[in-house]
Order: sequence, then C-alpha cells, then structure tokens
Amino acid sequence: MTHTRTTRLERGRSALGPALELVHTGRAPTRAVLTSELGVTRATAGAVAAELEALGLIVVDSRPTSSAGSQGRPSHRLFLNENGPVVLAGQIHADGYRVALVGLGGRIVATVSGCGTIPADPAHVLAEAVAAGSGLLERAGRRCLGAALAIPSAVAEPDGEALNPLHLAWPSGAPVRRLFRRALAEAGIPGATAAVGFTGNDVNLAALAEHRHGAGRGARDLLCIASGHRGVGGALVLDGRLHSGSSGLALEVGHLTVNPEGAPCHCGSRGCLDVEADPLAFLGAAGRAPGPEGSLLRQATDLLREEHQDPSVRAAADLLIDRLGLGIAGLVNILNPDRIILGGLHRELLGADPERLRAVVAERSLWGRSGGVPILPCTLDHNSLVGAAELAWQPVLDDPLVVLEGEGREAGPG
Repeated sequence: MTHTRTTRLERGRSALGPALELVHTGRAPTRAVLTSELGVTRATAGAVAAELEALGLIVVDSRPTSSAGSQGRPSHRLFLNENGPVVLAGQIHADGYRVALVGLGGRIVATVSGCGTIPADPAHVLAEAVAAGSGLLERAGRRCLGAALAIPSAVAEPDGEALNPLHLAWPSGAPVRRLFRRALAEAGIPGATAAVGFTGNDVNLAALAEHRHGAGRGARDLLCIASGHRGVGGALVLDGRLHSGSSGLALEVGHLTVNPEGAPCHCGSRGCLDVEADPLAFLGAAGRAPGPEGSLLRQATDLLREEHQDPSVRAAADLLIDRLGLGIAGLVNILNPDRIILGGLHRELLGADPERLRAVVAERSLWGRSGGVPILPCTLDHNSLVGAAELAWQPVLDDPLVVLEGEGREAGPG
C-alpha cells in the first residue's frame, strides 16, 4: 500500500463500514454516489473502495463508462464480490428447517432444507441443521464469516431464549442461542466464536431483510406481518432500525383478537390472528384436511393459487382477508406506519384479492380513511433466512476490518 493511499485510508477508515453498508443495500452503485453519500472527497472514497476491494468484499469497475446522455467524467461502478465470503443462515419452522449460505447483498449462494417433525429437544434439530450447513460450506469452498438462526418464537434478550415456541414442542425458555453456538462449535464452522452465532425471531428477521433488500426498502416506519408455516407474526422497523422492545418481545401481533368467539389459541385466549389467519385456519375454512406430507404453508398457498375459483376456497380466502384486515387496521391505528408488507400466506391472500384487503383496512382504521397506507407483498425468497444472514453480516458491516481477523478464529461453545 502506497503512503498516499495509506494516508487517505487513515482519513477514511471510519467510513469503511458505512461504505460497505451503502454498497450492500444497493444505495451506492458508483463511486460518485459513494462519495456523495459519505460526504468525503473523491480521493478518500477511492481509497475506501479500494480497501473494501482488497478485503474481497466488493469489486470496483476498472473501466468506467458513461451512461447514455450523461455528462462529465464517468464514475467507477461498485459491485459486491460474487465470489467473496459468505455467512451461514438457518431457519427452524414447524415443518422442518432450511439453511443457506448468503453473501453480501442478501444473495443466497446455496440452500438446503430438511422436513419432518421437530423434536422436543432443540439441540437435535440445531445439530442437524448446522451439519447440513457445514456440508454446504464444504461443497461451496467459500470462506464463512459468521452464522445466525431464525426461529418461530419470541427471542428473549440478552440471553437468546425461545420464550414462546408455541408451534414447536420445545420447552418455554429453551436456551436456543447457546445450543446453536454449541452446534456451530462442534461442527467446526469457521467464523463461529463464543460471540458469533446470533438468534432472532423469524418475522423480525424477515422485516429486516425486506427493509434492506426488498419491498420495505426506503420505508421509515415499516410494519411486516407474515403467516409462517404455523401461526402469525409481526415486526416493526422504525427509522431504519428493528424495534424489538425492551427485551426482544415486541410486536406479538399473532395474539391480537380478531374473532372473540373464535378458536382457542395456544396463548390461552380465543380468536387470535395466530389461529384465525394462518395456513391451518385457511385449510380448515376451505374444508380441506391438511395432508401428511409437505408444509402447511405450501399446502395452503398451492390451494389458494390453483383452486381460488372453487367457492369453498374463495369463501375461505375472503374470511381470512377480513380477519387479517381487522388486525392490520388496529395496528395502523396504533403504529401509523408508512408502509405495510405481507409475507407467507398473507402475501398470497393479498395477491388473490388486493382491493378487498385494502378496503377492510381503510374502513376499520382511522388513518386508512385519510389516504391509506401502502400494503405490499414481500418480495424476497426465504426472507427470514436473508434476515438471519443480516445478523451474521452486521459485525462486518460495523467494521469490515474484522474480515482480516477471520482466518485466525476458532469456534467456541458460547
């Protein structure tokens, strides 16, 4: 490294993390935009981009070209390194698990799933999922910088306990984060230490992924609601940050009552969104028994897509849309979001009859009547996995120089 570049980089070292995040989220496609967004000189932005490239995180276009009709000097384009390091992301759900290798930019490099009944001891499925992830890493031959896990439960902070895994047989308060870190250590996953091996609620992580890379990009106050394989979850991003409450337990929207005389809920109440607007509720309302194979979410979405013209299926869709709209309206009154995104079965319900859902929300909410809040489908495949990857990438986004330390890491039980 030349003395001039060293001097420039020393002035811009604090900009490495913000610069990487700008490229990671697609907000700095060129070095000119990076210079403007960081508020630094062109020389400093160039040194920062060169250092990120030297770390193997981005690629700087060596031969910039002007776009049609543009004036002035062409700017170097910035790309994420498609052959760069990855993180290991895992998701546990009621019907099995999925793991993936995820690069910067939320790009899934490789993924594999396992289906079946989740055992009561979380250590078993975590070990199986981590072993599957280890196989992906071995086959891909990519450097791993960390790992994270999404689970269908509120995750109590700071210890990472699964407080209410209602649709799993796990005991309340299961120490999932500690068990996940132990599984990573026993599998010898590179990049996993006592401090790396994050765990979060699946819908929270879906919202984080959609805010950075999908349908929620650019929203200030983003509300996300998703059905999951079982149950209903919600998440809120405020001013670009995930709102998880004082101890990680905020936005349990699945336990909003939308039908006081409805089905008993696992929480002890009745008629909650969790049991009135999830895939099992849809199958039941349509008069269809769940099949023995395949996830409930897949069964419900396939039924909605393939047989929506069937009167019983259409009536079930209308019923769930009305229940979902009632819940959303109450949240709009309380939270006043500037955008709502829907995932899982709810994304399919929105697609099946978008005007009905929006009309219910507008009719039932104070702020909906005054102009309405955009309600959009989630756009990312496996967004909870991508969100888990965001947790694992965050230390690198905070300080990209930790990449240099990765080769010497040894896994620990945590």
